[in-house]
Amino acid sequence: MIRSPVVAGKFYSADKKELREQLASFVPRTAKKKTLACVMPHAGYIYSGLVATETAASIAIPENIILIGPNHTGRGNPFSIISKGKWQTPLGTVEIQSAVAESLKANCPLIKEDERAHANEHSLEVQLPILQFLREKEFRFVPLVVMPAPRHAYGDVAEAIAGSITALSIAETTLIVASSDMTHYESHESAQKKDTFAIEAILNLDENLLLERVAQHNISMCGYVPTVIVIIAAKKLGAKKAELIKYQTSGDVSGDYDSVVGYAGIVISK
Repeated sequence: MIRSPVVAGKFYSADKKELREQLASFVPRTAKKKTLACVMPHAGYIYSGLVATETAASIAIPENIILIGPNHTGRGNPFSIISKGKWQTPLGTVEIQSAVAESLKANCPLIKEDERAHANEHSLEVQLPILQFLREKEFRFVPLVVMPAPRHAYGDVAEAIAGSITALSIAETTLIVASSDMTHYESHESAQKKDTFAIEAILNLDENLLLERVAQHNISMCGYVPTVIVIIAAKKLGAKKAELIKYQTSGDVSGDYDSVVGYAGIVISK
């Protein structure tokens, strides 16, 4: 199975040359660090591309990547994975890391094979060209999209991720990515205030505090579930600290500060 891109030409250029030029315009001069996990936004590149690319550019991107994103379409299983095939982008194809995907399914019955959840979902697709551009060498990835579920389910999925990485002895060659935008369609001031609450919880590596604040402050962070799972999994793998690489809102690009979406790039490491 080869999954063709569904938002090329919408969220990012479908033209290979134009896409590479756009990504090159985002890349900062940063030192690349060994990182366990990160949070990256997934909107159209014109709005969130700078945050996502600066975040990824700070990481020594390894050969295995587990991409976890929110299921915006509501289709498929609450924890949907694809374990075989390739995904195509304007920059080429990326092969699915089947050994890791199969291990995740074996270690957690909640994670089920389901292509329906991925068919029109953009939260993982938009990350691939950035990772392809920055790594240059081939890598393999695991696509997993998730929905809100009981709290214990997040722990079960995170345990499976950390357990599979450990069992396969790939901790040094794996990056876990939570794909998430922050507050949606509120004023710039309101978005910044709410996103500060969420970012603070992530920087403290406190998944329970993040869940509490999302509920308490009604934060429309679409990928809070992937982020919670990634925090738990990263801590099981030895994570001790997190760093905010960049934050901005769509208003910083469009000039419209009345209704914005927030974007944060965060790296998690030992």
